[in-house]
Amino acid sequence: MANKELKSSKSSLPEVKEFDAATATVRQLVDTLKIAGGVIVRNMVSKKDLNKIEADVRQWLDRDKPWEVELGTIRRLQSGDKQTKTYLKQVGQKNEKSVSGPQLNNTIVFSIGPGARNQALHRDDVIHHPHHSAVAEHELGRDAGIGFFVGGKRTTKENGATRFIPGSHLWDYSEGPPREDQTFYAELGPGDGFMMLSGCFHGGSANRTEHEERLVYSTFSTRGWMRQEENQYLANDIENIKELPEWLQERVGFGLSRPFLGWIDLKNPMLVLHPVSPRLLSPNRHSDVVLADNRHRTMIYTKTCGRAEELWAI
Repeated sequence: MANKELKSSKSSLPEVKEFDAATATVRQLVDTLKIAGGVIVRNMVSKKDLNKIEADVRQWLDRDKPWEVELGTIRRLQSGDKQTKTYLKQVGQKNEKSVSGPQLNNTIVFSIGPGARNQALHRDDVIHHPHHSAVAEHELGRDAGIGFFVGGKRTTKENGATRFIPGSHLWDYSEGPPREDQTFYAELGPGDGFMMLSGCFHGGSANRTEHEERLVYSTFSTRGWMRQEENQYLANDIENIKELPEWLQERVGFGLSRPFLGWIDLKNPMLVLHPVSPRLLSPNRHSDVVLADNRHRTMIYTKTCGRAEELWAI
């Protein structure tokens, strides 16, 4: 059998598929992400929940000092709160299986107004210093993270929808610069979701409208043993963290990366949050969070993100 062709900017661009949250399966999402690096899932969050979320975050967005930068005027709310690494560790005369679950990498609410300009195309995994060679198809363990965007309002090509290059997560990382003519615009209705591997070239786009705001809630997850992009331990009040469900405390980064990465006094840090009767949860047990704003305790829940938990199987 002939060798498969390595992917590059000269390869044909894969299709970016769309699914409905009510019927999409984990297998469909994983298979699409492996090939295209991104997938759209319609109707992930209800209009009722979106209204509650915006009511919670709008006061903080309004307080934010607008960024007068090259891209234009931008407001951002940060500090919003698998491929699972599995390996065998030798303990005495027996092998024990250990699983390091995903952790929160960052959360940002984007409010992009008219006049904002294109963000340069980039890869988000640059923070973890990867340098991958080109591959013919997705390989287990290649990705440093996965991003998830939910449209708070209608996001279009005209008002600045995120654009990305499908399949670019499979290219040689020394290849470039990325070409704008290869981009796909992830246009979302309110409540629609867009998932994207962090190795894809992407960027926020220009808002060419006169009055439309592009409002997007975003969160990225990374591997449990990698440093988080946003420092969750300084960005969040520990008393607010204590009010979160235990599974979410672990996801934010206050649990161990199994078997014992992140200990304090040789103990699980969850014992600091729950010194009397800790109920240490499996990192795979709970799967209904989409985005959490820990500082302001704004949380979006949806059962569909149970699928996102299993996306780390790629």
